[in-house]
Amino acid sequence: MTGVLPSQRIRALIADGSLAADSPITPEQVQPASLDLRLGHVAYRVRASFLAGADARVADRLAEFEMHRIDLAGGAVLEKGCVYLVPLMERLALPAGLQAVANAKSSTGRLDLLTRTITDGGVEFDRIAPGYTGPLYAEICPRSFSVLVRPGMRLNQVRFREGHAVLSDAALRALHAQTPLVDGEAVISDGLGFSVDLAPGDGQLAGYRAKPHTGVIDLDRLGHYAPADFWEAITTPDRRIILDPGAFYILVSREAVTIPPDHAAEMAPYLAMVGEFRVHYAGFFDPGFGDRRAGGAGSRGVLEVRCHEAPFALEHGQVVGRLVYEKMAEVPDQLYGQGIASNYQGQGLKLSKHFRHS
Repeated sequence: MTGVLPSQRIRALIADGSLAADSPITPEQVQPASLDLRLGHVAYRVRASFLAGADARVADRLAEFEMHRIDLAGGAVLEKGCVYLVPLMERLALPAGLQAVANAKSSTGRLDLLTRTITDGGVEFDRIAPGYTGPLYAEICPRSFSVLVRPGMRLNQVRFREGHAVLSDAALRALHAQTPLVDGEAVISDGLGFSVDLAPGDGQLAGYRAKPHTGVIDLDRLGHYAPADFWEAITTPDRRIILDPGAFYILVSREAVTIPPDHAAEMAPYLAMVGEFRVHYAGFFDPGFGDRRAGGAGSRGVLEVRCHEAPFALEHGQVVGRLVYEKMAEVPDQLYGQGIASNYQGQGLKLSKHFRHS
């Protein structure tokens, strides 16, 4: 059946050996439409990001780039501005016709922790060819904060797909007519457009900007850190913000979004012509996100924004990205926010789960 594989089908892949691992895969790793991937026991500091390339193995190419090896067993700091390669515990033996795509988890992206998956023979980040058999690796580059990591931590996730599952604009309009996907007018063009909220109301924050010189974040410490130690609060009395080149921002969408239980979505960057910035590293939206049937009432999308070469004035209501909806092969037996630990159901402007919330 065409579509994104749900949780029950992912468990079937584990049972038949298509998904395997050095340490048994745990039930907590299985999400409604994806599988969380775990860091292995060693990290390699490399001098540059790289892809294996066609007909080459990552392990063979590593000798060209490795600077030193780090044992993660007792915890190790991955330093801001450096690039690391970490073999993951999971490995794949995909059936023919089954492809996969990986992405950073939400909390990973909200820390500006660039995490991408590479494979043997890979010519693209995060894209895993149909029928791929082999190991998985995470390339990790902390951009704003140094982080403390340990084996088994889950920074990225993988989604599996049979056939072409992306909805056309016509199908997306029909879905919106049946089940409203946003709480206002739907802007549909190569997906569902969303805009930035820079008019949050009197006395309310519009966003956060990462401070340039901070301490280390231990990724096992949840609800631990004071936001003011790592973030500058942003207010926007004139309903705009001027983005500084190289700075990292947490903002929020103006629209409250819904993902029906029989669909999934991925956040994609908007056209580069609209401005010199990038929105969103962590792009998976699970079935049930923001859906009333899963305990939501529409959830706004948190935007991870990084400006490029020139300062850019971002205005309230400016379209900055789009959600690409995909059909599920089946409705998952677990939905986002329903019976599982879902940190961002019903969210507004929200930092990662490592920070205290007032």
